[in-house]
Amino acid sequence: MRFLLRDVILWDCEMTSPVRGDLVVEDRVIRGPFGVGEGEGELLLDGGGRFAVIPGFFNAHTHVAMSLLRGFGEDLPLMEWLNDRIWPAEARMRSEHVLAGTLLASLEMISTGTVAFADMYFFMDQVLEGATKAGLKANLSRGVVGDDPAKLEDGVGLVQRLQGDRFIGSLAPHAPYTVSPDFLSQVARRARELQVGIHTHWLETRWEVGYIRDELKFDPVDLLIRTGLMEARWLILAHGVWFEERHMDQLARDNVTVVHNPSSNMKLGSGFAPVPAMARKGVRVALGTDGAASNNRLDMWQEVRSAALIHKGVTGDPTVVSAAEALKMATRNGAVAMGFHRSGLIRDGFCADLVAVDLRKPHYLGVQEDSLLGYLVYAGSSADVHMVMTDGQVVYREGCFPHLDAARIVQRAHRSRLELVGRP
Repeated sequence: MRFLLRDVILWDCEMTSPVRGDLVVEDRVIRGPFGVGEGEGELLLDGGGRFAVIPGFFNAHTHVAMSLLRGFGEDLPLMEWLNDRIWPAEARMRSEHVLAGTLLASLEMISTGTVAFADMYFFMDQVLEGATKAGLKANLSRGVVGDDPAKLEDGVGLVQRLQGDRFIGSLAPHAPYTVSPDFLSQVARRARELQVGIHTHWLETRWEVGYIRDELKFDPVDLLIRTGLMEARWLILAHGVWFEERHMDQLARDNVTVVHNPSSNMKLGSGFAPVPAMARKGVRVALGTDGAASNNRLDMWQEVRSAALIHKGVTGDPTVVSAAEALKMATRNGAVAMGFHRSGLIRDGFCADLVAVDLRKPHYLGVQEDSLLGYLVYAGSSADVHMVMTDGQVVYREGCFPHLDAARIVQRAHRSRLELVGRP
C-alpha cells in the first residue's frame, strides 16, 4: 500500500529549516520528500500547509508498567520513594499486572507522539506483548537488582528472543548502588559476547556520587570503564544528573548516550543534568520520561519543552538547548541510542515513524516554516498531535486508536491497580 501525506510542513534534525512538500509512505518506509503536488498514493492526510510532520518521539528511558503506580508516593526523595513505596508495591506485581500497565502506558505514549520506548523492568515478555499489540517499537531489558545470575540469564534470554526490526534487547543492571562492580563486569562481559547494549541508571542523585566514591572507591566514569560497561555495543546511561565537566570527554563516544529525564529529576529533587556542557563536548543526549510513578506523565512533548527551558534558567543563558536541539534529543538521538538507526529522520528509505501536528490550533497563529520549531517546542503541546504512525501503520488519529480498545484497557488497568495498592 502506498499512502500520501500531501502538502505538509516537514522537519527533521538534519534539515537546515522546515520545508513544505509531499511525503509518501510505502511498505513501511518513507518515500520522498517530494515537492508539493509531486507525491502519489492513496491520500492519508491532505495538509494544505496546515499540518507539520516530524519524526516520532523515542522515549529513551522509562518503566512503562509503573503507570499502575502513578501518584503512589508523592513528594518524597528518591531512596525513600523507592524503599518505602515503590519496591513494596512492585513485589506484589504479577505478569498480568505488567501487561495491563504496559497497555495503559501505550495509550498515553501513542496519543502524545511517542513511537518507541526503552524499558527496564521485569516480566518483560508481557511488556513485549503489550508493545506488539499497541504497534510500538521498543528496546527492552530485564532489570537486575542484586547480584543475581538467574536474573542476568533471564535478561540474556530476552535479548536472544528479540531479533527483529521493531524490538531490540539490552542487558540492564539497575544501578551502581544495587549491583556490585564485580557483577557489573559480568553483565558487561555478557553484553560483549552477545554484541548487544546495556541500559542502566547512572548518577541520578548526589547521594549516588558519594556512594560510588566512598563505598565503592571509584570515580563514577572510572567505574564505567573498569567494569567494561563503556565497551558495550551501546550504553544508555539514564539520568546522568551528577556528571562533572571533567567527565565529558570520556562520555563523548559513538556508543554512549546520556538520557536526560528533566521532569522526573525535578519532581524527585535530583537536580539538573549538565546538558549544555554535554552538548559542548559532543556527548549524545536523548530524552526520557522515566516511569509514570516519578514523572507523572509519559508525555515526551513535555520533556522536550522542559529540556529547552530549564537549562536557560539554570545557566542564565537563553541560547543554550535550542528548540531544534531539544527536538533532536527526542527524535534522532533517541532512535540511535536505542538501536533504531533507520528511524528518527524524514529520509527516503527510513522507517515511517511519524507524527502529524495540527497547526490550526489558536496558539499556532503566525507560524511560518522558519518559526515552526519555536512554536512546536514553546507554544505547542501533545494536545496538538493529530496522527501517529509507526512502521507505516497509523496507530492513532484524531483521538482514536484503530487497533486498541482503550476503554477495556483502562478498565483492566483499574483492576490491576486495586490489586497492587488497594485504591483506585
